Amino acid sequence: MAIEVVTMPQLGESVTEGTIGEWLKKVGDPVEKYESLLEVATDKVNAEVPSPIGGKIAKILVDPGVTVPIGTPICEIEVEGSGAGQEAAAGVTPAAETLANAPAPTTPPVTAGAASSAVEGRGRFSPAVRRLAQEYGIDPGQIAGTGAGGRVTRNDVLRVAQEKPASKPAAAVGTAPAPAPAAASAPQPAVLLESAPAVIDEGDIVQPLSSVRKVIAERMVRSKQTVPHAWLMAEVDVTGLVELRERIKDEFKGREGISLTYLPFMLRAVVEGLRAVPEMNAQWNNDSIVLKKSINIGMAAATDRGLIVPVVRNADQKNVVGLAQATQDLVRRSRAGRLTLDDLSGGTFTVDNTGAVGTVLTYPVINAPEAGIVTMESIVKRPVVVGGMIAVRSMVNVCLSFDHRVVDGAEAGKFIQVVKKHLEAIGPDTSIY
Repeated sequence: MAIEVVTMPQLGESVTEGTIGEWLKKVGDPVEKYESLLEVATDKVNAEVPSPIGGKIAKILVDPGVTVPIGTPICEIEVEGSGAGQEAAAGVTPAAETLANAPAPTTPPVTAGAASSAVEGRGRFSPAVRRLAQEYGIDPGQIAGTGAGGRVTRNDVLRVAQEKPASKPAAAVGTAPAPAPAAASAPQPAVLLESAPAVIDEGDIVQPLSSVRKVIAERMVRSKQTVPHAWLMAEVDVTGLVELRERIKDEFKGREGISLTYLPFMLRAVVEGLRAVPEMNAQWNNDSIVLKKSINIGMAAATDRGLIVPVVRNADQKNVVGLAQATQDLVRRSRAGRLTLDDLSGGTFTVDNTGAVGTVLTYPVINAPEAGIVTMESIVKRPVVVGGMIAVRSMVNVCLSFDHRVVDGAEAGKFIQVVKKHLEAIGPDTSIY
C-alpha cells in the first residue's frame, strides 16, 4: 500500500484559496477516481471536487469550514502499489512522514515585519497590490502572502493596513505632505463591514451558516462595497414571443424531451446585445478593462443549498434550441449537486430569470468582476398604446445592473435596447433553429 496526498485544486480563474464545505467521504471509505470527494466553496465557484485517484480515504487533513490556499494538502488516500509515478499527473503527491502527522493546515498569518527575502520566489506584485501598498505606506516585500505560492494579494495588504490604523497614504519622495482639510480623515481600507448583531429572543431559531451561504454573503457584500452599481430598466412587448411559445411548446417537448421556457429566448437576445456592445462583455481589472473574446453567460439558479451561477459556455454559438438544452441540463445538474468546476467558472455576463418567482422589478447584484447582470421579470398582460390605440399586450420588464467603472449609461442603454429590439422582433413564425 502507498499513501498519496490530494491537494486543494485550482477552482477557477484567479482563485487563490478555497473553503472546505462538506466531506462526501469519511476515513475508511473507498473512493473511485473522479468520484465526488468533497464540496469546496470559493469567491467564484461552489462545487463538488472529484477525487484525482482511486483508493481508500486514509486521513482527512482539513476540517469543514477551514479556508486554505490552492495546493494545500487536504486529505490522504491509500492506494494499491507504489503508484507515485502514475498518479503524479493526477494532481496528487506522495505523503511525507512529517506531513502524515501534521495537523490540519491553516491560512498563514499576515505580518508587517516578515523579511523581504521571504517573497523572492513569489514573482512580481500585481499593479493593484503595488498601488494599494503605496497608498498605505506599506512595503509589499515585507508581507507574508496567503496567495498561491506565497503570492501577496490585495487582501493581504488590507489586513496589514488594518493592523496599522494610523497609516496614511505615503507622500511623494522629496515633498512635504499637503495639509489635510479640517474635516478630512485618513483613508480606511475597503474591508468588508459586519452588520449589527441580531437580537435573539426566546423561541428564536439560530441556524449556523453553511459554507455555501458564507461564500454567497461574502461575495454579495464585496460586490456592493467595491463595484459602483448603476441600474436601468426597459419595458418590452413580448406578445409575439408568448404566441410563438404557446404554438410550439407541446411539439417541442415531444421532440426534444424538455420544456421550452422563455429563458433561452432571453439568452439569445442578450447574446445579440453583447455582440452589439462588446464593452458589456468585459471585466474590471483594477488598472485596466478586459474585453472578453468568448461569450459565456452565467445563469443564476436557486438550489436547496443556495444560489449558484452555472455557465452556458460559447452561448453565441447556440440557437434557441441549443440554449434550451444547455440551460435545462445545467438546472437539472445544479439541483442534483452534480455540476463540475468547469460548469461554474469562466462566466463573462450573467442573466437571472427572476420572473420565475413572480417579480416585476428587481435590482440585481453584479457577479464581479463581470460588468453587468440582467434580469427577465414576470410577463404580464397590460393595456398599452399601439399605433395610437389602446391594446392588451404581453409586457415584461428587463432590468440591468452595470459596473459604472466599465461602461457609462450610453453603452448600457444601447445594450438593453438591442435586447429589447431582439425580443420584440420574435413572432409566431420565428424559427428557433
